[in-house]
Amino acid sequence: MQPKLSVITIVYNNVKDIERTMLSVLNQTYPNIEYILIDGASTDGTKDTIYNYKSRLAQFISEPDQGIYDAMNKGLALATGDYVLFMNSGDEIYAPVTVAEVFESASAADIYYGETEMYDENWHSLGQRRHRAPQTFSWRSFRYGMCISHQAIYVKRSLAGPFDLQYKYSADIDWIIRAAKNASSIVNTHSYVAKYLVGGISKKKHMASLKERFKIFTKYYGFIPNVINHLFIAVNLGQYYIRHRRTND
Repeated sequence: MQPKLSVITIVYNNVKDIERTMLSVLNQTYPNIEYILIDGASTDGTKDTIYNYKSRLAQFISEPDQGIYDAMNKGLALATGDYVLFMNSGDEIYAPVTVAEVFESASAADIYYGETEMYDENWHSLGQRRHRAPQTFSWRSFRYGMCISHQAIYVKRSLAGPFDLQYKYSADIDWIIRAAKNASSIVNTHSYVAKYLVGGISKKKHMASLKERFKIFTKYYGFIPNVINHLFIAVNLGQYYIRHRRTND
């Protein structure tokens, strides 16, 4: 049997990128996809673009929300798939065959993950993320940074609790760690599975996002280990920036 995948896209006033994201989902060769789109009551023409594809959506909501993770929770509440994947506006599933290849990589895993390619606002490739996907992944893997982006992780819906709304910018980190703690089988697909548009809310509110990340990592890994781990993170970031003149994270 082919597991059902619920793909959830959230968007607000992003008419420039929403169609590209939607087509990356709708053009998948994998047949068992439920596509859920949550719009925050856009006013820039985004809804008009979405309506062009409304007949191909399983669910579409357009209403005000309390932020990105509130919108993502709305999508989760509507999902009926065996697995969930968040592909927010501006990002893409890597290729039309990606979902099929993910589920062909192993059967019935709790979590599947892969690599992410970064893109700038003009959709020019910036290459692989600085935090490369680890060979093996567990809930402890994030102690040196978010080594898997949420666009590149397929989580069994039974493990996917709601996002914690006390976090405004980094709740996806907490969400993935919680899911991974409860997972018994986590599979590395050894392939690129997502394209990520840089400059999201965590970049626009970078310092607030970093503070939240530190709080989340402290909760799971302890304060002193987290301080030590951040020294390694800072050194690795500095070395990467010297070589590449960008952070790619």
